[in-house]
Amino acid sequence: MKPQNFEVKNEKIRRAFQELKAKRPITRRLNLSWSNWGFGLEPLERSCERLSKAGIRYIELHGNHYGADLGYDPGETRRVLENHGMEVGGICGMFSAENDMSSNRPHQRQAAIDYLKREVPFAAAVGAKYILVIPTAVGRPGKYDDSEWERGVETMGRVADLFVKHKVPGAVEPIRSAEVSFLHTIADAKRFIADVNHPGVQHINGDLYHMQAEEAHIGEAILEAGERLKNLHLADSNRCALGDGSLDIDTVIMALYLIGYNAEGKFVTPEPLGPGGDPYPAMNGKPDPAALDRLVKQTATYFRERENALLE
Repeated sequence: MKPQNFEVKNEKIRRAFQELKAKRPITRRLNLSWSNWGFGLEPLERSCERLSKAGIRYIELHGNHYGADLGYDPGETRRVLENHGMEVGGICGMFSAENDMSSNRPHQRQAAIDYLKREVPFAAAVGAKYILVIPTAVGRPGKYDDSEWERGVETMGRVADLFVKHKVPGAVEPIRSAEVSFLHTIADAKRFIADVNHPGVQHINGDLYHMQAEEAHIGEAILEAGERLKNLHLADSNRCALGDGSLDIDTVIMALYLIGYNAEGKFVTPEPLGPGGDPYPAMNGKPDPAALDRLVKQTATYFRERENALLE
């Protein structure tokens, strides 16, 4: 029987991966992290305890410096991480209608600039290897007008020197069209980066959940991102724990190895926020620790099982 189109693409990636393994042994594994903003109001100490117990060494911290008196303290954060043998992978920058780089209301664009003026120095202080940046508001799929792209580029250009000054690269994240008004694909991200044209904004933060909706083939999109890919958010097809849906995680893992992603400063970061259209209220809510324990353990175990099976 003739294979389906996606199966042909999968097989091409599988063959290339087998050729890569045949050339030389693969000894370094992918760096597994975790994005913690879905843990809500849980203390960082408890979150790190859970992640460390699951064998996760890195964490993507919630970019929660929404004002001068809010957010993680650098010294306390470093102390907690050291206690659990963990490091910061990156910072998940949070952008809503209140701090929207592409807004047609200048004070909202200024709020995005001010937010990054707080968040980027913190990122540097805790050793983050990237900060995720989104040039539009998440949760606002309807456009303001036809000039959003240009305003997003202009605003990103105004803050790009921060990323260079503090040595924390900005990684642009494409998000599905149900959640943002523009920049939905890896190709969009590359075009946006080209338009900003600044050394501080040269990287991409991928997200499997959004890629399922917007890309023709996730594996090919990872190959297209190539060396620009700095972080990849993981969740199964239903945005739940890996192994709970129909996502072909094997093809994802093989594509990552093909772009040399098993390297310093590059991360695979689960962000299983659950099904539904709006997961964002959870970041300011009371968590269910037992449910989060199961979520982390299952996802980490399943990912490593699949990675090990491919590398045998």
